[in-house]
Amino acid sequence: MPKSLKISVIVVLSIVMLSLAFGAGCLVPSSSGPNTQLLDQAWSTITQYYVVPSIANSTTLNEGAVKGMVQALNDPYSAYLSPSEYKLAQSGLAGTFSGIGAQVGLNSANQPIILAPLPNSPAAKAGIKSGDVILAVNGESTKGLSLTQVVLLVRGPAGTTVKLLIQHEGETTPVEIDVVRAQISYPSVTYQMMGNISYIDITSFDQNTNTELNAALQALDLKDSIGIILDLRDNPGGLVTVVVDVASHFIKSGVIVTLVNNKGDRSSQSANPNGVYTDLPMVVLVNQYTASGSEVLSGALQDYHRATIAGNTTLGKGSYDSFFQLSDGSAIYLTIGRWLTPDGREIEGKGITSDYVLTQPNSQWIQWAINFLNTAR
Repeated sequence: MPKSLKISVIVVLSIVMLSLAFGAGCLVPSSSGPNTQLLDQAWSTITQYYVVPSIANSTTLNEGAVKGMVQALNDPYSAYLSPSEYKLAQSGLAGTFSGIGAQVGLNSANQPIILAPLPNSPAAKAGIKSGDVILAVNGESTKGLSLTQVVLLVRGPAGTTVKLLIQHEGETTPVEIDVVRAQISYPSVTYQMMGNISYIDITSFDQNTNTELNAALQALDLKDSIGIILDLRDNPGGLVTVVVDVASHFIKSGVIVTLVNNKGDRSSQSANPNGVYTDLPMVVLVNQYTASGSEVLSGALQDYHRATIAGNTTLGKGSYDSFFQLSDGSAIYLTIGRWLTPDGREIEGKGITSDYVLTQPNSQWIQWAINFLNTAR
């Protein structure tokens, strides 16, 4: 399996958490027109009779044809990316990026929603809040756009301004908020000792995450810890290989995830011991925005009875996606399969059910986990 395959749903607006090319293909029709009879008829009619001939050129019509095919799938995660958008999407997997610094996902109505602005980010300073719905970007409505398309509209060079039409959670009147984009660098792993508990927060699974986690496990006082709290709330997922590497710090052997493509072919990814391994008791905190790759990790830890899962039922993004680069430098970002937990559970539309459902305020969940680990000794 290519290292770049991704299981991701929630996109860091400034990072664009998408996969690298899983495969390449020449899917765009040539300048002579599409091959199928119906499309060839449409092509000939438009190029022959459209009132502004200069607009009805091969580049415009090719792009429109591919966009239409992707949109016809009615998949909120699949999208067509122009050459410039594709290049932009490839630029943000290293943890340093230009943008507003916020995580975004989809709510139950398939609207783009802010999950969490990064601390001290342009988004946070401008008044963007968790739960905000993005109704428009620079005057363009987000209705009908894929998550990928919304993300690429929000991204842009540092120092430039993006205008967001925001519906704050619990309010009825939308507000326009100008956010000045900036160059942002942040770790995907943060950690600290909380008494005799090791606390680790993973916000995504990018190229640096496993290295950062290994460093965290080396720095934490695991010898005198009675347990680990792994916080995956609002985690969007990420690269499959990184999720497997991260899981391997807590699961010594066995299948971590099984991928099933549209032909029913299966390929399994097993634990890959690397760096620090620990068998300390664990509590994993999840919520309704814990998605994709973070659901893979939660599901594996749950199936192996390696951790107690606490919080809310996760999002239920049980599919994986990949880029397919086209001949003109553009690309299709496409949902290409489902994934299963080690026990063979398919969580698409269902999510990972917590072992303990937490009803107290979100701010009290970490203390709940501390109490649980101390009580379970």
